[in-house]
Amino acid sequence: MSRRKRKHQDDGDKAEIDLTPMLDVVFIMLIFFIVTASFVKESTLNVNVPENSNAPPPPPSDNKTILIVVDSANDVFIDGRRVDIRSVRSLIAQKAAANPGGGVVVRAHENSNTETYIKIADASRDASVFDISLVPYKDTRR
Repeated sequence: MSRRKRKHQDDGDKAEIDLTPMLDVVFIMLIFFIVTASFVKESTLNVNVPENSNAPPPPPSDNKTILIVVDSANDVFIDGRRVDIRSVRSLIAQKAAANPGGGVVVRAHENSNTETYIKIADASRDASVFDISLVPYKDTRR
């Protein structure tokens, strides 16, 4: 009987906890969180801006362009007047009717939103003016 008791005590000393199932659960949770994580991809608009040159401006032509200025606060100005973005299409249509063949030049501040330029470009296309140029500028007064 003493032999049996002794054998039973030796088995108790060798008992260990198996951590494999716990590690499996941790790895499954890790994979789940990696797969479900949302990654934000920022969209950008690449614009090639020409370098400043000392070349003389082109000679004036009969086709007058429509100048639209967008400042850093995304305010839109046509002929020096601040206008609402919703009225840009009708103003472009009026000016295009007076000067057919002219284009639209958007002079946008470098801190203005791309969304404002896109709204102006869409309004210009809706007014059947497809010659649209973007001229970025930096405010040097500050």
